[in-house]
Amino acid sequence: MSEVPTCQVSPLEILVTSLSERLERDGHLFAPAGDIAPVFQAWCAARDRRALDHDVLARYWDDLAPDRFMNDGGRYRRRRHAVFSASAGAQALTREPHQAHFQTTDFNRLNGGIERHFEPVADGAVNTHAFAFLCELCLGVFGRCAPGTDWHVEMHQFRIEVGGDINAGLPTPEGLHRDGVDFVAMVMIQRRNVREGVSCIHDLDRRELAAFTLAESLDMALVDDTRVLHGVTPIVAEDASRVGTRDLLVLTFRRRGYSSDGDSPV
Repeated sequence: MSEVPTCQVSPLEILVTSLSERLERDGHLFAPAGDIAPVFQAWCAARDRRALDHDVLARYWDDLAPDRFMNDGGRYRRRRHAVFSASAGAQALTREPHQAHFQTTDFNRLNGGIERHFEPVADGAVNTHAFAFLCELCLGVFGRCAPGTDWHVEMHQFRIEVGGDINAGLPTPEGLHRDGVDFVAMVMIQRRNVREGVSCIHDLDRRELAAFTLAESLDMALVDDTRVLHGVTPIVAEDASRVGTRDLLVLTFRRRGYSSDGDSPV
């Protein structure tokens, strides 16, 4: 009698199921790099043993342009921006023509109300295995939370600097906020010569629900932007004589065809 083949579930599918259940239940989650990195390794191995390259992705944070739209006069933020789309059930994003980033002042009192034109994300960053994996992971999780949804996705590369002649290091200068989208993924790329930078999650009545620090490469936070507020405390340079950096990848997901007052983070 021949054996009946068993259906194997991939590590990514297991992770997607776990994270989507947590996100639906709580409206937010923290996933440490220790949970993400092994799944990324298995994902690469299943695709012709392609090498892990999150260090390659990280190099693209060394060529970010200064944010010219800081109404507080701050010189502590650098960034690049890109726009994508994805149909329901897709496992990858499709890049759209480069365009301005806009939020109303309802979601961004500091810098909202105008079109902000940032330098585009380099193609090399988008073409890394690490970025493809993170996109497939997010599409899987958010797709389970909102089945049948076509997505408008924005990618933000953020570098926050502090130390040297830079006094402020504010990851979220507007404080606790919503981004005006459906879901937000925040992925730590790397931290150098910094401490603090605690991520805080609050409910819509501003009661604290969770606090954690994105410290290791591939530490990740996911939030349902319709249900919670989020913010990050200032970073501090460990050696104040040298510039410290906090590099973050942010992906925002908004239902296509849905009109909202704002569609991405500051």
